[in-house]
Amino acid sequence: MTRTSRFALDPAFTVGTVDPRLFGSFVEHLGRCVYTGIFEPDHPTADEAGLRQDVLELVRELGVTAIRYPGGNFVSGYKWEDSVGPAEERPRRLDLAWRTTESNRFGLSEYIAFLKKVGPQAEPMIAVNLGTRGVAEAIELQEYANHPAGTELSDRRIAHGDKDPFGIRLWCLGNEMDGPWQTGHKTAEEYGRLAAETARAMRQIDKDVELVACGSSGQGMDTFAEWEAKVLQETYDLVDYISLHAYYEEHDGDRDSFLASAVDMESFIENVVATCDHVGARLKSKKKINLSFDEWNVWYMSRTDAEVSALDWPEAPRLLEDVYSVTDAVVFGSLLIALLRHADRVTVACLAQLVNVIAPIMTEPGGPAWRQTTFFPFAQAARYGRGEVLDVRVSGPTYDTRRHGTADLLHATAVRADDGSVTVFAVNRSQTESLPLEVALHGLKLGEVVEHSVLADADPDARNTLAEPERVAPHAGTGATLEDGTLKATLEPLSWNVIRLG
Repeated sequence: MTRTSRFALDPAFTVGTVDPRLFGSFVEHLGRCVYTGIFEPDHPTADEAGLRQDVLELVRELGVTAIRYPGGNFVSGYKWEDSVGPAEERPRRLDLAWRTTESNRFGLSEYIAFLKKVGPQAEPMIAVNLGTRGVAEAIELQEYANHPAGTELSDRRIAHGDKDPFGIRLWCLGNEMDGPWQTGHKTAEEYGRLAAETARAMRQIDKDVELVACGSSGQGMDTFAEWEAKVLQETYDLVDYISLHAYYEEHDGDRDSFLASAVDMESFIENVVATCDHVGARLKSKKKINLSFDEWNVWYMSRTDAEVSALDWPEAPRLLEDVYSVTDAVVFGSLLIALLRHADRVTVACLAQLVNVIAPIMTEPGGPAWRQTTFFPFAQAARYGRGEVLDVRVSGPTYDTRRHGTADLLHATAVRADDGSVTVFAVNRSQTESLPLEVALHGLKLGEVVEHSVLADADPDARNTLAEPERVAPHAGTGATLEDGTLKATLEPLSWNVIRLG
């Protein structure tokens, strides 16, 4: 490849400040995410609460912030009362979403205890059931969780061993209610009214709660955009966010299109922003609705229906345990770049999910835990993607894809930290050719390349597995220079790159 990809960075031209919640994740009662994932009382590393300490260490290293719970599709059949009180007295229930049996051994109190052990950055994000339940159950859960004392529900929490309120600020008003697969699926009008009624009631308890209305479960939904417009017509002044969900996979060997998945993600974000602002203009409101991209990942969803339909109500089966390749990790990194490039409006995002289920962390029951290939881009973005996102406009070579049209070979963003250092995140989408990169630095006091980290491999299908848990890891790039206000580097084919400048 002879042509070079270029862009300029200038602190005068920014996108917005990164909200730490952009690096959230998701724990659903699905497969082995909870049981033998984060919670395995008989594991050699389990603490007194039954939490796997080897997993806790990896979760801390990953750097996740807000952790959404308990679903997901699971929440639309969830009775929160089943998940509190003495574990041995909790009922077993059928979970219609995933054709499994839920023991409720791990519940609300255990989730809050898990967050505390992850660290102070781990914030609760609770979804309420608006599929088979409604306003009353949502405010009862809110009172149980957050009211200090002196009512039946708050005193019940105290009797269950949790004296201090859980302090849950961030609440999702249901999950994927636009989806016909959802238990209790509703039309936009039905859901919008229910979400508004629930939001009003929750704000009567606490006017400062932050509420997420359900947006579309993908840009390809037949009701996309019309759904957001109708829901926001009912809820605009009552909610703070609208949700987006998107998953990507390689179809029929079309890797070029798969590598450009973030083209669709950025289009999805921009179209939802346009819809939100149109409704705001129509309502003559100065308020801006932000976006909660609270489910995103690479997920080979085409395999899922057969997996789930074959189940006969087992407990915590192996489900959705995708094993990610280097190619998957490069696409995953590109999706992170898409989120950062829209940090002005995407202020919450949740990687779905955290452990075992389409996850960056895998475990073996009674055995080890290890990092998937996707672990590395997320951990690096969570660590170095804090600060002000600089405006990046790429000029350079492009290529054509069947699914997403013309795409840049370079996908990139840059974040300036409070100390003035800058981190460039960049993906080379070419499967075969290295990509020269030049970045002009204007008004930035930077003198050296601190690090160039690369995730790439001679085998684009290489994976980390139980047998080879460290087969894939980032390595040091070579040849990056910073001279006369210009960064020059060469990006390996099919690679995720983190270039830190100080």
